[in-house]
Amino acid sequence: MDEIRADVAIVGAGMAGTGLAADLASDFKVVLLEQESRPGYHSTGRSAAIFIQNYGNSVIRALSRASAPLFRGAEPGIFPTPLLSQRGILYVADEAGLAHHRALMAESEGLEEIAPAEAIAKVPLLRPDWVKAAAYEHDAQDIDVDALHQGWLRKAKAGGVRLLTDAPVTRAEFRLGGWVIDTPKGKIHATILVDAAGAWADTVARLAGVAPLGIQPMRRSIAVLSAPQGYDVRHWPLVGDAAESWYVKPEAGRLLVSPAEEIPVEPHDAFVDDVILAEGLYRFEQAIDYPVTRVERSWAGLRSFAPDRTPVAGFDPAAENFFWLAGQGGYGIQTAPALSRLAGRLIRRGSGELESLDAALSPARFRS
Repeated sequence: MDEIRADVAIVGAGMAGTGLAADLASDFKVVLLEQESRPGYHSTGRSAAIFIQNYGNSVIRALSRASAPLFRGAEPGIFPTPLLSQRGILYVADEAGLAHHRALMAESEGLEEIAPAEAIAKVPLLRPDWVKAAAYEHDAQDIDVDALHQGWLRKAKAGGVRLLTDAPVTRAEFRLGGWVIDTPKGKIHATILVDAAGAWADTVARLAGVAPLGIQPMRRSIAVLSAPQGYDVRHWPLVGDAAESWYVKPEAGRLLVSPAEEIPVEPHDAFVDDVILAEGLYRFEQAIDYPVTRVERSWAGLRSFAPDRTPVAGFDPAAENFFWLAGQGGYGIQTAPALSRLAGRLIRRGSGELESLDAALSPARFRS
């Protein structure tokens, strides 16, 4: 069996692990470990991501603000096509959702309150008797998730990062100043072990003898519907219920409808709960005049949260050279550029960009 020596071993080749590998490649010998047969199989590969500034808590919004120029100014040699395209997001509320609408407006940045009639002009199938309030964020943009992930993979490989697929961690131990990591593809010797394993972050920590943080995977599902006959939906905004009980996003001439559910689950290859999906489609039909008679296909993904719903990035104070990069929840794609750079700086043990967020992201906040 092979023995591989590296400065940094990153567990998880989704967006978080790949972005960090690309950042570190110029300064470290990095090995990237993926338990599946291809990178990005779980959350990254199932994300219908959109860049929304009015999303998440203050730390997430700061990471999003820092990520925006990195998306727009992406290296052309790595990302030959634009990573963002204009979409817009329309928040709507019925009578029962007015309190949620007011709360959204109170904490928003760049969100414009509009009349229900203006909302219906943007999305003609909205039911006039349902919409009691609306708001619009013009700058919300679709993210080309695959282009971002593949670009970082190219950059990482060009920098010498070694990617091992079908290589789940079976055991890890810190001894003699470094980590010894057992996988079916061989034994990895690394100075630093990075846990970027998404839904499996706590599982990997336990395999390394590190106390878990309580990273909780939450299932979310999507139904794909054909576009309503006679309507060109390509330039419709994403429409979201202010109460976060459903949303619909146009994509490739179809409609992606989600119940916006958060169901705590164990880490697994996520699948759709038909009852939950049907409930979400029912709520969608109450607001949108489009009876759902056929679902073309559906899928589910896992969004993993730390207990305080803020990502975790930093060295564990109770485990030498064990670095957490986990708990990105539903914000992992839009914050990835800034979070990758921040994590890279922390691993270099430097100061500078976004240093004010270090304490808020540190796993030390969960260690007594």
